[in-house]
Order: sequence, then C-alpha cells, then structure tokens
Amino acid sequence: MSEPFRLTRRAFLVRSTAAGAGLLLGFHLPAPRKFAAAPLTTPRDDQPVEVNAWIEIHPDDSVLIRVARSEMGQGIFTALPMLVAEELECDWSKVRAEYAAANENRRRDNVYRSMSTGGSRSIRESNDYLRMAGAVGRELLLGAAAGRWKVPTEECRAANSIITHAPTGRTLSYGELAAAAAGLKPPELVFLKEPEDWQLLGTPVKRLDAPDKIAGKPVFGTDVDIPGMLHAAIRACPVFGGTLKQHDAAAITKRPGVVQVIALDNAVAVVAESWWQAHQALQALPVTWDEAGNGTVNDADIRASLEAGLAADKAVVVAEHGNLELAFEASGKRIEATFYAPYLAHATMEPMTCTAAVHKDGRVEVWVPTQNASASLDAAARTAGVDPLQVEVHNTQLGGGFGRRGANQDFTEQAVRIAQAVGRPVKLMWSREEDMQHDFYRPVSMVRLAAAVNGAGRLTGMRVRVAAPSILTSLGRKKPDGMDPVALQGIAHPFYAVPNFRADYALRTLHVPVGFWRSVNHSQNAYFREHFLDQVARETGQDPYEFRLAMLNEAPKQRAVLQAVAERAGWGETLPAHTYRGIAVETCYGSHCAQVVEVKVNSDGSFRLLRVVCAIDPGHVVNPDTIAAQVEGAITYGLTAALFGDITLHNGRVQQGNFDDYPMLTLAQMPAVETHIVASGDFWGGIGEPPLPPVAPALCNALYAATGQPVHSLPLSAHGLRLA
Repeated sequence: MSEPFRLTRRAFLVRSTAAGAGLLLGFHLPAPRKFAAAPLTTPRDDQPVEVNAWIEIHPDDSVLIRVARSEMGQGIFTALPMLVAEELECDWSKVRAEYAAANENRRRDNVYRSMSTGGSRSIRESNDYLRMAGAVGRELLLGAAAGRWKVPTEECRAANSIITHAPTGRTLSYGELAAAAAGLKPPELVFLKEPEDWQLLGTPVKRLDAPDKIAGKPVFGTDVDIPGMLHAAIRACPVFGGTLKQHDAAAITKRPGVVQVIALDNAVAVVAESWWQAHQALQALPVTWDEAGNGTVNDADIRASLEAGLAADKAVVVAEHGNLELAFEASGKRIEATFYAPYLAHATMEPMTCTAAVHKDGRVEVWVPTQNASASLDAAARTAGVDPLQVEVHNTQLGGGFGRRGANQDFTEQAVRIAQAVGRPVKLMWSREEDMQHDFYRPVSMVRLAAAVNGAGRLTGMRVRVAAPSILTSLGRKKPDGMDPVALQGIAHPFYAVPNFRADYALRTLHVPVGFWRSVNHSQNAYFREHFLDQVARETGQDPYEFRLAMLNEAPKQRAVLQAVAERAGWGETLPAHTYRGIAVETCYGSHCAQVVEVKVNSDGSFRLLRVVCAIDPGHVVNPDTIAAQVEGAITYGLTAALFGDITLHNGRVQQGNFDDYPMLTLAQMPAVETHIVASGDFWGGIGEPPLPPVAPALCNALYAATGQPVHSLPLSAHGLRLA
C-alpha cells in the first residue's frame, strides 16, 4: 500500500441529500484567497441541497461525479471520474459526470480548488485529491455495511458498487448504504491503491459523453436559447489599443429587428431579435475609430523591433552555466542561425460567445463556453459591479479552446455589459472575422542561436537570445526587470547535456495582444531548438538522431522516448525514393514526447505528409484511448500552424479574417499517426499539449533532409513549400 493520507474534519464534508436518499462527498482544500462563508441556497421542494460534493450516490446505485475542469473534447469528463471511480470501487457502467458549480466553489471556500483548464493540468494537478475523494467514499460505505451487519470493517470488501461480508457472503449495494454512510464520521486515514492494483485506470474506456454527442444533445455556447433572449453582434476597433470615437446609431435603428445600439470603450454592439439582423445592421453602421497612434504599424515594424531586440547590448539573463565565451574560443566550429515564428490565432471552431442575464435583484447569470469557470465568474461580477456570490456560471460545451477561453474573458465582459444596458438576456456571438482579428495571439518571436562544436563533433556551448512580446506582461503580470520565464519555455533549460550555456530575453512591447496558445511558448521554442540541432548535426556530418542521443545520457526519460520513436519509425532503415524523415523531442507540462515525421517529395517540389510516429511518456496512464486522441489532435493543430499559420498586420490591422486566408489542414492532407505510449509510471504528466511542440521541428527536419536547406522561419507556405 502507498503512504496513507491523514484527513481532518476540516478536510472532508459528508452529508446526506435533502431527501435523505444518498451520499454527497466533498473535501475542502485551503486556498490562498478566502471568501466569507455564505448560507446554502434554499432548495426547491423537488431538489436536494447542493453541498461541497465530488461524489453523489443514489439509491439505484448510480454515481454522479462532479468535474471542476472544462470538457472541450479532450476527454476530461471521462478521465477525471475514472480517478474517483478507481478508489471508490463503483460500477463504472452507472457513473455519470456533471460540471461543478463555480458559484458553489466560492461559497465553499474554493472546495474544487482550481477550475482552470489549461497547461495540461487537469489530471496532473488533481489526481491526488480526486483519488482521495473516492477512497474516503469507499471507506464510509464499508463502515456503513459493517455497522449494519455488526461486524468488523476489516471483514468487508468493496467492488463494483457492492459491499460483501467475506466470511458469510452477505452483500449490500452502495445505494442501500448511502444514507447510513452519510451519517458516519470520515476516517482520519485512507490508503490509495498502488498502480499495480488498478483495475480501471490504465484501461481503454469509452467516453461518458460520447453517446450524447453522437445524438447531438450537448449544448454549446452558440446553442443557448433562453426565454426573452435577444442577440448581439459586435465590432471592436480594428486597430489594437484603439477606442470608439463616434457612431451614428440613427442610421440603423429602423432596420428590421434592431433593438438597440450600445457603445463600449473600444467596440460597438448592435442588439436585435436575431443574430443575422444584428450582424447586418452592424455592417451598415457608420463608425469612426481613434486608432491611438497604432494605425501605421506593419509587419516590417514588428520585425524591426524583434531584430533590435536580438541586437541589443543588454538582455535579461534567464539561465546560464559554464564558461560560454571560453567554449566558443576553444571550439573547432561555430554555427549560428536566426529563426522567426509569426503570430498565430487560436481559430477555435466556435467563435467567442456568451449569453448573459442581469436580473433586477442583482443576480447575474452567464452561459459560457469557458476554460475557467472561476475566471468567467470574476469577469461577470467585476463587469456588473456585484459580489461574486451573486453570479452563476452555466458551463456549456466548448467548440475549441486552446487557451483562448481561459484567462482572457473579454467576450464574457462584453456580454454582461450589453445585457446590463439592454435590461434583457442577450446572447453575444462574435463573427468569424471578429474572432480572427481580435484574438490574444501566440506571440511573434525571433531567436538567435549559436553553437560551439569541438573537434569530436560534440556540442560544447550554446547561446540563445529570444526577442518576443511577453504573455505575462500582456496579462498584467509583468515580472521585475522584464523577466518572463514563459517566453523561454523549452529553450532556457535544455535537457540535453550542454556544458556551457546562456539564454537571455529581450522583451519587445508591441501593440498586438498575446496570450496562451496550445503548448504556449514551447510550440515555437521547440521548433527553434530542435531544427537548429539538426542544422548543427548535418553541418558536422552527423546523424540527427545519434547526435541527440549522445547528449541524453543524463536525461533518461527523454532518451527513452527518443529511442522508442526511432525504433518504431524505423530510423536508419533505407527509405523509398524521394521519402525523408525528421526527428525531434520535447519535454513540457510534465510529459516527454518524441516524434518522427515522414514526407514524400514530388517532382514538382510539392510534398505529401505520409506519417507521424509519436512516442510519449506521461508517467501514469489514465485512459490510453484519450492519450491517442489527444496526440492526434495536437499533431493536427501543430502541423496546421507549421504549414499555414501566419497572422500578419497592415496599418495596425490583422489581415486574416476567415479560413480562406487562415487555412486548416484537411482530412485528405492529414498523415497517418502512430501513437506509442512509453509510460514510466512514476509521475503524473499532462497530455493535451506535450505532443504539439515536436511536430513542427520534425517536419522541418524532414524537409531539410529532402532539400538540404534549413527552414529558419514559419510558416512553410511562405517558402513555397506546399502540400501536394
């Protein structure tokens, strides 16, 4: 058995439902910020009282498990309940999941801990307390059965929602025991299973939400429809940092369906009986903007700022070891390269949307596809000027997130302001163009790398200079002296053995807002580093795989996935004519991932993606099917960005507006993906983001092998490298 967890009366709360018909289990974890306790909401006669609960057991043995993270296709509504169910020893066929309420989270002093879904944190940061919740529920049920039979608890066994008295074979179901279990004092010690004893975790489990999604039952943000609801379309200043100067509402107020025109600080919204009416009227609305001096900024200006950062005499040193100058003086060969990666949009399938209702009694409700229900709650409360406990967030399904629907809640704030002004519920839905041109983009970046190589072909030193905007600064979390560790994710602390190393950062403050994008700065920094290592290997006559492997003797997990992917891909085997491979490895968000991309180059210079082989070590495995799906999704997203992704500016304005000029990888273009889980089983890693960073450099390395030319900027389409 593993080490026991000691519980306290403060730590766990157990209570029967209002109807006395089941067990509600939850536990309290102290949070940095405290909120005043508030009384429970008075229940309706037909509803039990909601309490700080993770688990609810009903008389029919069905089990409800509440999920504090957002389901946006990644399988969290299955994976997180699996963690609870493994320890609870319940019948998985009778498990269902629902969202935990952000409002009750505040009422209960943040019982659900983090409600943020990003950074691949859902499993790696909540596995311990979710498993504890299941274990405590199991022990309470065992205690209730032992009390009913008047036997020692040690003689009772839990399995498949049944408690069995081992000596006599007597049984009781969880539903029969729930009310009695609710009246027991939680145990002070619980034991969690060892991985070798898991029966559910690590097995391929069908998703709980799949049947409803197949039947079209889930409600997404754009599906919300509540009585008396109006619709809003919005247009923000096309130049970031600008504001609304004037508009002529009278020009459109007599158009069909138009109810009201609402001016916001940097935007104008039209409210109408239907969204199309609002959108059409908005297109006809005369508007003048104050561009705040940013209306002349072009791509060339942004590149010039980045180049100035690379050339600056001083920058913030983020990481340093050894004697880099001596390494370069003693090197037999010096290799340098400058890389560029553009702004990227999130391009979620569902544009930003939120429905808001501001009631006369001060209550605020929002129906929102959010990656962070707590952030949505705070945004709504702050905008409406009410206490957070007066806000109720209704989580809808998300049509994609990728970081856009997390910390940045501009769409929620807008919906609340509009609903407040109109005095009726309003569903705000951005157009695709508005969504594309008013994003919080992945930061544009320029990086200069220099390598010192000795006579034996070993990398003895590396210098890294990053010039880029800061996500933390954009979010108002600026670090002293311009430091931003996020900007150097994946490049400041190499897992490769480089005896002499320095990485520094030149902050570039630009007018374009930036934010978290899937895998954040690992996405571009892994491309810079891994493609540069291929350049070093090829310019020194070495095999890129062997070159990397020699530097990973002190990084066993990275070495293991690299070896695994090389073996599975057949690295070193003779390839068919015009077929080439590239390899890359990255560690991020607690997991290790290596990939090989295989391409075929045609006589006209176009190429076809043949396959991507991925080896990933997430530590413990919850659901291998979920891992495979996330790997495929991340690779698709990463390939799309590497091939086509490019947000450009002219006169301060984003030029791309829809999928015609910001294309996605199509099904016909998609390569075969092979996922190999190389689970070391001694840690909890993330899975949603780690498979993305290696794919761009692996693809570029394959094309480098084909053409003999490194690719020092993305996207590939800008170099005439096109898919067949």
